[in-house]
Amino acid sequence: MTTQESQSKVEVALDEIRPFLQSDGGDISLLGFEDEETTVKVQLQGACAGCSVNQMTLKSGVEMTIKKHAPQIEKVINVEA
Repeated sequence: MTTQESQSKVEVALDEIRPFLQSDGGDISLLGFEDEETTVKVQLQGACAGCSVNQMTLKSGVEMTIKKHAPQIEKVINVEA
């Protein structure tokens, strides 16, 4: 899978989860990939950035949704602002 294809699939996944984050006053943006495109770097924004359960949101919401669309992804990491 090319970088462009991976990015496209991850963006589709983020678009799927974004309304749930926005309903709580947050958002998410794709920053890039690392480790030969098996790790996705994102940034939680707004209320999600300072939320005490953002790691749970990242793993059970964001990572699960990304892996559904792009199974080659092994992990998702949040880069603090």
